[in-house]
Amino acid sequence: MKIRIRFWWWVIIGTLLFSLLGVKAQPPSRVHADVMTLVGLGPRVAGTPTIQKARDYLLAEYRESGYVTEVGTFTYPKFLDNGSNLLVNNAQLDGRALAGSRAGKLQAPLIGVPGVGKPDEFAAVNVKNAIAIVRRGEIRFLDKARNAQNAGAVGLVIVNTSSGELAGTLGGEVNIPVFSLSGERGEPLLKKALASRLEATLNVNTQGGNVTGYNAIAHKPGVKSPRILIGGHYDSVLGSPGANDNASGTAVVLELARRLANTPLANQIWFVAFDGEEDGLHGSKAFVNSASPEFLKGLQAMLNFDMVGVNEKLLVGGTSELTALATKADPKISTFRDTGSSDHQSFTSAGVPAIFFYRGQDPNYHSPNDTQVDPKLLEATVEAANRIIQERLAQN
Repeated sequence: MKIRIRFWWWVIIGTLLFSLLGVKAQPPSRVHADVMTLVGLGPRVAGTPTIQKARDYLLAEYRESGYVTEVGTFTYPKFLDNGSNLLVNNAQLDGRALAGSRAGKLQAPLIGVPGVGKPDEFAAVNVKNAIAIVRRGEIRFLDKARNAQNAGAVGLVIVNTSSGELAGTLGGEVNIPVFSLSGERGEPLLKKALASRLEATLNVNTQGGNVTGYNAIAHKPGVKSPRILIGGHYDSVLGSPGANDNASGTAVVLELARRLANTPLANQIWFVAFDGEEDGLHGSKAFVNSASPEFLKGLQAMLNFDMVGVNEKLLVGGTSELTALATKADPKISTFRDTGSSDHQSFTSAGVPAIFFYRGQDPNYHSPNDTQVDPKLLEATVEAANRIIQERLAQN
């Protein structure tokens, strides 16, 4: 009984001291709630109304934490699929045009080609004035399309080798429309087309044009020359809600801003949500290109967060001095061979030291199933990054 009374006595004293000293307890983390809010909006594709809603949400959250916000605007060319499909026996199969495909709507026989679309495989069947259908794999999409065109096909359908959608790019000129189907939809159709002649209508509804992207920027009033920039992209690919890729990184950046908001460290940091990453790092490239040489020279670190909500092990890549700092600050962190396929690359290319936080490949990457992340992993990422930020700022 005495022990229990003594325990509660110290709890009361501690509570009173915190109250008298004006110490505020850390508010509950909202990092997972932020992810689910962004996911709830739907796919955040650059240039769409949905990503505008996401940007408005982020800017409002930053302002609520006492930051001033800016929007960096840029444009870039983008291939758009406005809804392509294949109609077979009055059944519509939705899929995707390959990026770079020409538009077109045509009715023709659907002919199955054994294999993956090599020249000798097209030679085994007659696809002249027909729509050819082949499997993905072994050779480039462009080679498949050119082989189909050279064999006389008027269109090409490529079937994914997994159940999910295929998001591909031709990477060169071809004069026939090229369309893709998920393995789930396409494999049964390919088997039928190999066994018998089918009639089909291919509708590839594409256009080229310019997309306007918007970087969401936040910093404390008057902070013009930060020592650290913390960022992550907030766009996702078509058809994917992008929970891990990359609402996870976006939410970690936002949560770090909240936690640092009432500390002196916030006066040395900018926070940026980049747009257009999925189309080629366009947002971070635009940010770097518009920054002054003095601004970039003053940055002692750029921290980039991309896909940090799935897989237990937290990995870092990038500038060696920063990855060494990270593994020293948190021994649970491991390094990985960074291929530079995220927004930090734009900064390292400009001579800015950068570190990339990542948890490895996600089985739901770029798919409609990218809807969930692990809250504990998000929290662990925030905590690790917070330590690294403090270590970096303490170095100079």
